[in-house]
Order: sequence, then structure tokens, then C-alpha cells
Amino acid sequence: MNYAQLLFPDFSLIALGYLLCRHTQLDRPLWQATESLVYYLLFPVMLFHSIVKNPLDWGATSVLLAAGICTALLGIALAYSLPHWPWLGARLDRSLHAGSAQVAFRFNSFIGLALANRLAGPEGLLYISVLIGVSVPLCNIAAVWPMARISGQPFMGQLVRNPLIIGTLAGLMFSALGLRLPEWLEPSVSRIGAAAIALGLMSAGAGMQFGALAAGKLLAVQLLGLRHLAQPLIALAMVHVFGLSGAQALALMAFSALPTASSCYLLAVRMGHNGSYVAGLVTLSTLLGVLSLPFALSLVN
Repeated sequence: MNYAQLLFPDFSLIALGYLLCRHTQLDRPLWQATESLVYYLLFPVMLFHSIVKNPLDWGATSVLLAAGICTALLGIALAYSLPHWPWLGARLDRSLHAGSAQVAFRFNSFIGLALANRLAGPEGLLYISVLIGVSVPLCNIAAVWPMARISGQPFMGQLVRNPLIIGTLAGLMFSALGLRLPEWLEPSVSRIGAAAIALGLMSAGAGMQFGALAAGKLLAVQLLGLRHLAQPLIALAMVHVFGLSGAQALALMAFSALPTASSCYLLAVRMGHNGSYVAGLVTLSTLLGVLSLPFALSLVN
């Protein structure tokens, strides 16, 4: 399977967003508003709909869920441990680490959902949605905790206002209660999901910037190494430990190698941390995804 060809539609939208922002009148203020629209409305609705549309078979997906949670927890633990590494840890800025540690374990769901259907059809989309559904709350809690702790902000207050957590939990509750969206509402909600993917990918491209990375080069190498090399290797170990195969193995490997979430930048800025540095990491991670996704997917072949 030609993974580079599979990834081209998604990364072409990222490149389009970058070019439009840099070389047309559709400049940064427009894309900042678009990011907010996607983050606060379109993406939560898409997460909600993907869960409600594909009710979870907990028996069939329990092993995949366990593997995904273990992969995420190990990534979080490694990111948290960086300031405590011998010799290297003493050279890290603790405040910079608190705002950017999220880059190592959060993921770009726009790319994951766009890629899943082409990788493994509706089954792959369901499995990626399951992984996103359980990992978004976990990874957002892990992202908020170090920033809230170092800046003295209320931890629970940040969590209950997070739109990704709200959308995911609402979808899980809606599905658990056996509820379904009315047929007349389905087309509108589906179009919101399609808009979320396209605008989310273009916004990720528009937000790409490199200049601020000089503030912490060593930290950048460590975080991106965890995101794009360590996480796929951890996921591969989980595939073998939990005996995953077929679409489930592909979904976990794709999930593990996704570029970091473009919303890392928004979260860091909203919590008073170095947003420019995080935006630089998001930029590099987006570009590294062109390599890490084919690498991770090739491991399960």
C-alpha cells in the first residue's frame, strides 16, 4: 500500500492553508477566527457525531481500547519525565516544558479521521473514533495538569470548559443511553464534520511557524522524538502484547504516529504559556507526520 499517496490529500490541505495564509489576503487574523470556530464548534460536533453514528461495541473494541490507553499513558509518562532525565533534564526550562509537554502525546484528530476511512474503510473510521473518544479526555487532562500547576490556575475549571472533552463525553453518554440523532438532522451534522476536517487541516497549515523554536532546541528534539518515534514503537509493542491484527492494528499504529494536535497552540496561549514555541513544535510535528505515519503503518505489514 502506498501510504504517501494515502496521506497526500490531507497534507495538500495543510500546504494550501500555509500558502493562503502567507501569500494571499487570507492572512493570520482570518485563520485565528477559523481555528476558534473549529475548536469550539465544528470539531466537538464531529467527535460527538462520529461516536453516536457508530455505537461502540465494547466487547469487540475492549482490547483495542486497552492497547490505546496503555500507549497514551506511556507517552504521557515519558513526556512528564523529561525534566528528571539525568544531565539532560537539568538543561530544560520547567515553564517551557509545562506548556509544551502536550506535544509529545496529543494528536491531530483531523488527520486521523481523514486518514482512517481510506486505510480501513468504515471499520477503520470506527476504531479511530473509539481511540479518539477515550484518548481526548485522557490527553487533555494530562495537557492541562502541568500548565495549571505551574501557573496556579484552577485545574478542574480548565477541564470542564474544554470543548473536546465536552463533545466526547456527550457522545459517549448519548450512545450509552441508546439515543440516535433524528434522520432530518443527520445531513447537517455530517456536513459540519466534513467542514471540520477540511478547515482543521487548512488551519494547521496556516498556523505553521518555526522562528520561536530557538527558545528550547533540546526540548523540541526530545518532545518530537517521543511523538514521532517512541510512540509508534510503543504502539507496535502494544499490538503484540494485546494480539491486535487487521484494521485494529492499523488503527492503533496510525493513531500513534499522528502529528500533534494543532489545538496545542490554542491551549498553551489560553493558559498563559509560550504559544509561539508550541506553534513551532506543531509546525515541525505536522511536517514529520509525512515520515512517521508511513513508518508506523509499515511496521504492521
